[in-house]
Order: sequence, then structure tokens, then C-alpha cells
Amino acid sequence: MGETFDVAVVGAGPAGISAACTLAEKGVKTIVFERGEYPGAKNMFGGVLYGHDLARILPDYQERKCPVERNVVESRLWYLSKDGGYSLSYRDRAFTDELKQNVFTVGRAKFDRWFADQAKSKGALVVCATVVTDLIRDGGGRVIGVRTDRPDGDLHANVVLLADGINSPLARKTGFRAEPRPENVALAVKELIELPEEVIDARFNVEPGNGVTTEILGEPTWGMNGVAFLYTNKSSISLGIGANLADFARHKARPYEMLEALKSHPMVAPLIKEGKPKEYLAHWLAEGGYETVPKLCGDGFLIAGDSAMFFNALHREGSNLAMTSGRFAAHAILDALNKGDFSARALESYVERLQESYVLQDLKKYRRFPSFLEKHEELFSTLPGLASLTAREMLTVDGVPKKKKQHMVWKAVRSEIPLRKLLRLAWDGWRSVR
Repeated sequence: MGETFDVAVVGAGPAGISAACTLAEKGVKTIVFERGEYPGAKNMFGGVLYGHDLARILPDYQERKCPVERNVVESRLWYLSKDGGYSLSYRDRAFTDELKQNVFTVGRAKFDRWFADQAKSKGALVVCATVVTDLIRDGGGRVIGVRTDRPDGDLHANVVLLADGINSPLARKTGFRAEPRPENVALAVKELIELPEEVIDARFNVEPGNGVTTEILGEPTWGMNGVAFLYTNKSSISLGIGANLADFARHKARPYEMLEALKSHPMVAPLIKEGKPKEYLAHWLAEGGYETVPKLCGDGFLIAGDSAMFFNALHREGSNLAMTSGRFAAHAILDALNKGDFSARALESYVERLQESYVLQDLKKYRRFPSFLEKHEELFSTLPGLASLTAREMLTVDGVPKKKKQHMVWKAVRSEIPLRKLLRLAWDGWRSVR
């Protein structure tokens, strides 16, 4: 690989391919390296994408037959105890009409391959089954290319974009991004459960082609800082659960056991009944928030997507931040190519674009949220059970006066969580999202 490229992209996920599409469309000589056998082979997430961000890269993505599973018309939030829980949902006609495909589910393996094909059609070269083992630098320390595990695998480029995920093989070697602390990373596992399309329609009360996403908090994560999810695909359901990596180490918990327990929960079991397990996957998530975002550019390089720790833990948004950051990186590279200057100063417009966008503004707004979850383990342990006790008692008709029930519930709450702790929880929660 003695050839020289304008841009080398490391990673064929949403960030890397978004950049490749944008660059190749402008005639920039772009190569993308992917360590998996094909784009998407080593990736797993809940399966949600955002139409607005994808359309900024491919306005005609629907005409290009993007492999959409279901258009999301309803979002649900569950707060569960061991045997029960609360459900809050929102459905709007706008999501079937003018805001159709605002959010939609996809299969990551299918989508990533399709997305990479779009970059290829625009002129980008995508090289799979290739690991970038190091970066090449000149005498002044500027990045001028990549070193791969292929024979004669050195390749020179004016700019390198690092978009190879949170578990980046280059992170430790280059030092451009600190190794993520276990407290800032979540480990998630997911099972794909096959069900007939018409059964999913009936169980989730949706028309064909429409779907539902469910985010799940509470005791299913066994007292650990984590979340579960249940998303509808065309003929399958994505059911997953994850928790903080440091919590997994402390609790000695096994994620597959948590997932099996979740499958038997009374709010989950009826929705996946008679489903056939099809796939089982695992993935790391960057959940450290704004405080863990590294230096985003330097002499000859930029960092985007999960590699840059771009993940909104409160709203569970990651793929949109990845696509937008990849697009912004491409625009900064185009500016640098026009000037013939690939210094950190020339690439700084990437950071400026991010600062002016929702990406860094949202991460900054919720910068306290990750530490809020870390400090208040009662959100995942005692509170879900107390919340369920309250509902169960007030809904049970057994001849006991409601006032007496209220006293009993309040006594149970006070015995588990002092009033001062409840007030601190409310105050910290408000500060983390204001």
C-alpha cells in the first residue's frame, strides 16, 4: 500500500462512513479501514437511528433503500421493580406523517454495510479485515498516515480521522485519548428475538412498518448503574441490558444472567412470548459524558464518534452524534485541504462546529448526569421497590382506608431512605438536567 490518500479514516461505523461519504462526494481521495470482516460485523447497539442526521449526509437515503426496520411512533419509559413497574409512553400522529422516520430501528450489520456501500458509490475505498496498529508521524510529530497489519501496510495521508469506537486499539498507543475509566464505560448485551411481523404489530398496537422503543430503568440492573431496552424490528425484537463496567466488577454480576432475568419479568415476558433467540451480542458504551471528551484534533488528525466519547446517556443518543461529528470532521478536512494546511490550528474548525451544534451543547448541558447516576445507587436498588409498593398498595382494594395505606407507605419509604437523602436525590437530579 504505497499509495498516498488525502484522508485515511479508521473505522467504518456511522462516524467514519459519514465522513467518507461527505469527503468522497467532493472528490477527496478517501480510504476507510475496518477491522471487522465487513462493516457492522463487530458492532452492536440498540438499533435506533435518526432521520435528520442521516439526511444531512444522504438526503435521498430512503430512495437509496436504507434498510429501515420500523418507523418509531411511540417511545416508552419503564421504571421496574422485581415484580412490577411503571410505564410512561408518548405516541404522536406526527411521527407517522410529517415527522416520519424521525427515529427508526435498524439492524446494525445490515445498515453499516449499506452505509459503507453508499460511500463506495461516491468513490471512497473501504478496506475490511484490516487493523490499524499505529499512526505514522513526521519528524515534527504530525500524523502523516497509518500503519496496518497488512504486509507492506504503511499508508500515507494528509489527514487521519480516528473513528474506531470506544474500544479503540489506537487509544493506548497514540495517547490522543486516555484509556476510559471503568466508571465511564458500560457493558451491554443484547439478544435478537425472532417473532412474526403480525405478532409484533398486535402486541405493540402498531400498524405494519411502525414500531416502539422502550427504555428500562430500575431493579433489572440488580442495583447497578445501568439501563435496559426493548426495541421492535420488522420481524424481531431487540432486548438488551447493560451496566457500568466498574459496577459489574464490584457486584461480580454476569450480564447474560441479568438478561435472562429480564426476559422473565412480567412486563417483558408477554411481549417476547414464543419468540426464538436469533443472535446474541455484546458492546461497550461510552457513558462518561462531557468530562471525558478528549482533545478532538491535532496536527494531522481528528477524533469522532464513540472514539471521542460522544454519547448522551440521558437521552440514549449516540449514533446521531457519531454521524454529525463525522460530517463536521469532513467539512473541517475540506477546509484544510483547500488551504493545504493540516495543522491542529487549521483543523480547529471541527471543534468550533461541534461547539455551535447540539452535540457538545447537549453533552455540556448534561455534564453532571453521569456522576448523578453514579452517586445515587438507590435509583436502581431501593427506590424501584418502594415505588412499586406504593402503586400496589393504592391499587389494592381490600377494605383498608387510603389514609392508612398512605401512612404505611410513607413509613416504609422513611425506613429505607431518610427524608434528607430523598431531598438530596431530587436536588442532584434537577441540577444534572437543568
